[in-house]
Amino acid sequence: MAILPILEVPDPRLRRISEPVREVTDEIRTLVADMFETMYDAPGIGLAAAQVDVPLRILVMDLGDGPEGEDGKPGRNPRVFINPELYDPSEEYSVYNEGCLSVPDQYADVERPARIHARWLDENGVQHDEALDGLTSTCLQHEMDHLNGVLFIDHLSRLKREMVLKKLEKLRADKARRRAA
Repeated sequence: MAILPILEVPDPRLRRISEPVREVTDEIRTLVADMFETMYDAPGIGLAAAQVDVPLRILVMDLGDGPEGEDGKPGRNPRVFINPELYDPSEEYSVYNEGCLSVPDQYADVERPARIHARWLDENGVQHDEALDGLTSTCLQHEMDHLNGVLFIDHLSRLKREMVLKKLEKLRADKARRRAA
């Protein structure tokens, strides 16, 4: 397994439309394992293959909502979505303060359908079809956006998007100054 470099704005590769996976192979399963290792290391709760410069319709997520461990902490609950499709979004919306590994250390409220239905394959090629809500719904929609070349900041007003990007630019400049010192 390997930790992969995560693309960050304004990298134009983040705007590519990802291609469907034709067959779930050992190579795809290795990519999925690398994506989980990368996501956990970052740390994050979701990662699309597009964010690690692989324009395939694959995403992983782990909301940490698995069975409680012996230490009392919530356990991992890794989920793999290959060729995911969303349908039948609810008319009700929810707002979540989203962040993104490709827009590091920046957060903003994004409104999305509160509930969705999704179809996808897992890492074994098994088909799933479920109704999802809460953070699972929000995270899946966020990561699906990456597969379509969309970032969470694209859901913001132009003014808010520019503010987020200016804050990110300032943060990067501050980090560069500290490294140079």
